Amino acid sequence: MLWRELKFLFALWKANLLAAMEYRIAFLSMVLGMMLNNAFYFLFWVIFFDRFKQVRGWVLEDMFLVFGVVASGFGLGIYFFGNVLQLSNVIAKGQLDYYIAFPRPVLLHTLASRSVASGLGDLTYGVISFLMLGDLSLDTIGRFIIGVTLATTIFLSFLILVNSLTFWTGSATMLSAQVVNALITFSIYPITLFDGTAKFFLLTILPAAFLGAVPAEFVRSFTWSTLGQMLLAAFVFLGLSISMFHLGLRRYESGSAIQTQI
Repeated sequence: MLWRELKFLFALWKANLLAAMEYRIAFLSMVLGMMLNNAFYFLFWVIFFDRFKQVRGWVLEDMFLVFGVVASGFGLGIYFFGNVLQLSNVIAKGQLDYYIAFPRPVLLHTLASRSVASGLGDLTYGVISFLMLGDLSLDTIGRFIIGVTLATTIFLSFLILVNSLTFWTGSATMLSAQVVNALITFSIYPITLFDGTAKFFLLTILPAAFLGAVPAEFVRSFTWSTLGQMLLAAFVFLGLSISMFHLGLRRYESGSAIQTQI
């Protein structure tokens, strides 16, 4: 059963890649453009740390690691499960009818049926940012892969959770866009800048810390405590998101338009 779903996912990803490669110049432009965008944004931190050297124990090398995790996790998520950014629209416009008609997991099929090409640029930039640290030991690479995987899981789960509100509110498009911006913005800041309520907020209500600072700490230095926190957050948000989506799916009302996809 699991193997069947994996084969189905690979088929979807292959179809998405072939569709994108029909316009190779546009595809490569989006990938390179996103890499340049990330590089220019990171330039701010280069200038900042050139002046202040460190912020509560964080130095420029830590920011390379944070950007590596955040960019890789975000890119991985939107490239392979790109419809997570459009899930609210898919629900609101009755386009779930198409996915319900197939004998496949509705949520998985919906998310993987679209790929955002710029996500490959984020992913590539994230890997390069990680490699800039120069620590290529197997332990570090393994922790990086685990950290990115869990960060991606939490990112996707939280967006599914937010977009699933569409089943009750009619639309969560604006809220979803704001959540994405907030997650990215706060995930690339040193967690030591926040104390008390703000830190609690970034670990629970808006789990931005689990997309950047926490997995970066895990990659830098392994501790069972940090790994446990990330695993718990991933399982909790994944469980909540799947439950929320399927609860909303029960009250889903089909749109009047016939959806056709080729």
